[in-house]
Amino acid sequence: MKNNYLILFFLCIVFSGCTKKNQKDKNVSLSKDSLATYLSLASDINLPFKYRQQYNKKALNTILEQKDDSINKVNLFKVANRYYNMNDWKSYLQTTKLILERATNSRDSIHMAKSYSYLGDYYRSQSISDSSFLNYFKAEKIYLKINDRTNLAKTFLDKANLQYNGGDYFESEISVFKALRILKKENNVNDVLYDCYNLLGILYNEQEEYGKALELHEMALNTLADKSIPADFQLEATSLNNIGFVYLRMQNYSKAKLYFQQSLNQKNLFEENTTLYAIVLDNLAYSKFKLKQSDGLPKQFFEALKIRDSLGLKSGVILNKIHLSEYYAFKKDTFKAIQYSKQALALSKNSNKIRNILEALKQIAVVDPVNASAYSREYIQLNDKMLKAERNMGEKFSRIEYETSEIKDQNSNLQEKNKTLVYVFSICTLVGLFFYVYKTQQAKNRELIFKQQQQIANEDIYNLMISQQNDIEMTRIREKKKVAQELHDGVLGRMFGVRISLDSLDKIDEAEAALKRKKYLTELKNIEEDIREISHDLNREKSELINNFVLILNKLFDNQQNTYPSRLITAFDSQIKWELVSNAVKINLYRIVQEALQNCNKYAKAKTITVEFKSEINYLILSVFDDGVGFNPQRTKNGIGLHNIEYRAAECKGSVTIKSAKGEGTLLLVKIPIDQKINLHKK
Repeated sequence: MKNNYLILFFLCIVFSGCTKKNQKDKNVSLSKDSLATYLSLASDINLPFKYRQQYNKKALNTILEQKDDSINKVNLFKVANRYYNMNDWKSYLQTTKLILERATNSRDSIHMAKSYSYLGDYYRSQSISDSSFLNYFKAEKIYLKINDRTNLAKTFLDKANLQYNGGDYFESEISVFKALRILKKENNVNDVLYDCYNLLGILYNEQEEYGKALELHEMALNTLADKSIPADFQLEATSLNNIGFVYLRMQNYSKAKLYFQQSLNQKNLFEENTTLYAIVLDNLAYSKFKLKQSDGLPKQFFEALKIRDSLGLKSGVILNKIHLSEYYAFKKDTFKAIQYSKQALALSKNSNKIRNILEALKQIAVVDPVNASAYSREYIQLNDKMLKAERNMGEKFSRIEYETSEIKDQNSNLQEKNKTLVYVFSICTLVGLFFYVYKTQQAKNRELIFKQQQQIANEDIYNLMISQQNDIEMTRIREKKKVAQELHDGVLGRMFGVRISLDSLDKIDEAEAALKRKKYLTELKNIEEDIREISHDLNREKSELINNFVLILNKLFDNQQNTYPSRLITAFDSQIKWELVSNAVKINLYRIVQEALQNCNKYAKAKTITVEFKSEINYLILSVFDDGVGFNPQRTKNGIGLHNIEYRAAECKGSVTIKSAKGEGTLLLVKIPIDQKINLHKK
């Protein structure tokens, strides 16, 4: 029933003085005392606004820490209600949107509809009528879908209030009757029935159907016999004031005064609804003024003005000043009459409410006859503008309903079409998935066959290298035998002969012995030269054996330089002990270099290619760099060449890194673990 405050606000603009009920939030008991305490303090009107806002924020934080379920959403609505009653519109909107988001995510239709209804209340409070109407209409459609008849009736009533505020009395009346048709079949809805009868009474009063207006206000009073409606809502005072206002419009000032007095005498009216108290007090003073009774005047006018001013009720303040202008005009105090009418006009123009401006212009034209013609022209222009705006608003509401319904119908058709598309897409997806699995399996089979063939090729290469190594080993054995024979038959025999000859020197004279000793020393030098030559031959053989892999690579590099125009730079780290590197690693390294060079030749368009072998602690590093066109490794899928390189590196338990960018060349790094120290000890 938050909308009742807005109706009170609007009725002040049009002299209505008619009010609607001020209903408090019907709280559901909470399980946590702290949350209940925060909510209670947030709704305590005796506390300063700042503290009420802080308590409501604490309540919100407490709720957000709890599980997101239906009870959680109910508590969030309580927080939103308190923000609404504080006029903290920003926090109210944020909280409502949060509830709508949660309700939408959990597909909670009940709370979605309620959220739309709250959004409608927000936009109505901000005078954004089209957005307000659209959200009410969304709530209406959801309530209709889930068959929530009571809330559907309340939504019709919200729309009726909005249409009434926009001056569309006919459509407002239709919406109220829609709500009444639903409510008459429901139980325990007297509070909503009261709102319907009360609004209808106000509508008929505006259309000068005073008999119907009085009848509807009496029906509203009769619903208050239901004691389930709290007395502190001051609904009886509201209806008595509205009946009094009907009589005021009928110029039956005596009856108007009687009903205003009864309304003002309601228990705790000032404490429980200060705004209504100020309205009734102003209406009572005005009826006394019309009866030419001076008791309590103009004191009651000023008291009502003071209350409205303290509460920031601009429309009420404008109405009070207009009444005071009339009062002082009657008292022949033209200065004060013009002064209050000018104040009312200035305030109304500042508020941008056309009805306020029209009433102020009407009054100032009466008390200021010198400028009456100018005020009258302005009045006519604004009145035409207001009538046009009200007509456009009614058309806008109808257009929103029509367009929203059209969108809904289109969505229904789209849903049907989407179902067909979903079926077709599902079938196509299944067929596509089947072919994808089939092709993937084929690719895997080809990859497996390729790996098997590659494994066989590696084994053949390995066997070939083993065979070559065996041939080399046999050659070494033959050479060793040859060296042994040469040492045994040649060098050792000659040394034995020299030794025997040296022993025989003791038996001959010294002169002859000196000559022979010189001869034997020369023979020993010759033997020494022969041994040195044999040693050099053995060392050269060992070096050739060690550097056999490097020689193979150099042949590959020579072929590269002779075939392709790119400049080739090669480097071998002298710290690498190739004799300790396994044959399997050598084979894979050779193939990686071969593949890398082939990729450079086919794609890189490089001027210079650099191949380096480096030794790091426990690692052998191969780097191949070209200064060619480069590529984006993130966007380019690995071809068979790069795949082979990665596969061969993995076979050696190594890793491959490719760094490249367009126009910046390409760097291939292969890092293979080797433990040369351990191998050295083993050897």
